[in-house]
Amino acid sequence: MATETPPPAPSGTSLPSTEEFAEVQQSAEFGELRRAHRSFAFPLTIAFTAWYLLYVLLSNYAEGFMGTKVAGNINVALVLGLAQFVTTFLIAWWYARRAAAQLDPKAEAIKSRMEGGA
Repeated sequence: MATETPPPAPSGTSLPSTEEFAEVQQSAEFGELRRAHRSFAFPLTIAFTAWYLLYVLLSNYAEGFMGTKVAGNINVALVLGLAQFVTTFLIAWWYARRAAAQLDPKAEAIKSRMEGGA
């Protein structure tokens, strides 16, 4: 099996070495970036998973509640099911805004420093 060679660096830049990658990974700046990402992503992932599991459990074990009519033929199950989609898109939008405002500038600074060899 042949080993693949890395793609060529864009003109004017050099590829960082393995040691440089390891050094950046151990830096306080990278640690702060990782901490900022995890402090947002992990709690939201846990909260959404719990919300999804609550919906599944209610669907299986609370038929009376989930079948409660809200308006016309719309029941609680349909409202909560549609709320799953709404929360999915809201979380994605919220994460994209937060990443653009807080994570991307930090990541770009690290990337430009590595690519510039500074």
